[in-house]
Amino acid sequence: MDLNKVMIIGRLTNDPQSRSTQTGQNVASFGVATSKKWNDKNTGQQREDTQFHNIVAWGKLAEICSQYLNKGKQVYIEGRLQTQSWDDKNTGEKKYKTEIIAENLIMLGSKDQSTGGGNNNFQPQNNNQPQNNPQPQNTNIPASEEIPTINVDDDKDDIKIEDIPF
Repeated sequence: MDLNKVMIIGRLTNDPQSRSTQTGQNVASFGVATSKKWNDKNTGQQREDTQFHNIVAWGKLAEICSQYLNKGKQVYIEGRLQTQSWDDKNTGEKKYKTEIIAENLIMLGSKDQSTGGGNNNFQPQNNNQPQNNPQPQNTNIPASEEIPTINVDDDKDDIKIEDIPF
């Protein structure tokens, strides 16, 4: 069994660049930076390592990225790695480019952190499934007193059918 799965949380390094293929498929490309911070054991100074990732989204997910994302926005991206290779026309050298093909996306941060003015509370969008409109997350979580409990008699191990809340 093989697995090609990537999950990152980072900030956009640029606004998404959108285009359409000759067949009319939407494509959005953008960069995301991820950083790791730690204290150096020898010097005690704080260190930071930043990695830059090329992201490509297709279909409805590409439309959402183009519409709602902008430079500096924090996102969670789930997808797969894809590496392309080609021969450089000038030098003849073999060149490589590795991209993350986005399959799901969650916009993070508060509305105040976004300069795009969109709704940041989207469920993950899968570009393999058609979506008409992004759906807001359900924020109607019942209060603890509204959640039914199941009462089990101490002398019995069976749950009564009347105690099941559905």
